[in-house]
Amino acid sequence: MADDPLDGKTALVTGASSGIGEATAHALARDGARVALAARRRKVLNDIAETIESEWDAETLVVQTNVRNEDSVEEMIETTVAEFDGLDVLVNNAGLARGESVESLGTDEYETMMETNVDGVFYATRAAVPHLEETEGNLVFVGSFAGQYPRPFNPIYAATKWWVRGFAHSIEGNVGEEGVAVTVVNPSEVRTEFGSAYGESFAERFGEGEVTEPEEVADAIAFAAKQENSTVSELDIYRRDKFSGF
Repeated sequence: MADDPLDGKTALVTGASSGIGEATAHALARDGARVALAARRRKVLNDIAETIESEWDAETLVVQTNVRNEDSVEEMIETTVAEFDGLDVLVNNAGLARGESVESLGTDEYETMMETNVDGVFYATRAAVPHLEETEGNLVFVGSFAGQYPRPFNPIYAATKWWVRGFAHSIEGNVGEEGVAVTVVNPSEVRTEFGSAYGESFAERFGEGEVTEPEEVADAIAFAAKQENSTVSELDIYRRDKFSGF
């Protein structure tokens, strides 16, 4: 793997048990990275890690993590750094959507979404930044098309992604002098199980080729992670007819 662009680098992916996170773990391993996979479902992560090791001959680490729990996130970073002797790439991917309209969203659903999409991103970033400064690494946030444009449905989810985008760019200004690159990747609809918590998932709603595939988003994340001297500040990914009829 000596010729691979991420050879010798360590990458940590949150929300790695499915969809964009799983595809990203594959893409980073393909490009030579050692990959730590973080999510709540240990068995699923073990299966994914085994596949990655077999397919890409890559080192992997499974770190069962609940990003809503501050201590769990701290342990995730500490375990990864200890096992792989550093951290070069963090992909803040874990996120969820619950409910739709404000009036129908329960307080528990609201808090769970905020704790995952906002608090979890903060906890992971805070814990990772000192290590990324040491390696002059790359910090990648998975945002959303919903974090750029007003969304008449599911406004709380959209607001969390506006927060992610604002936080990421503010962090970019904060750590750039330390050599850390910061990227926000904004997909629109991606054909994954996302959305299944409150109805039909995107994988069920769209057929193959109708919207973005998780591997396409993963390739964008891997592209950002491979930058050594520059920052890819923001990447938007959406189906080609997204703006038809506007």
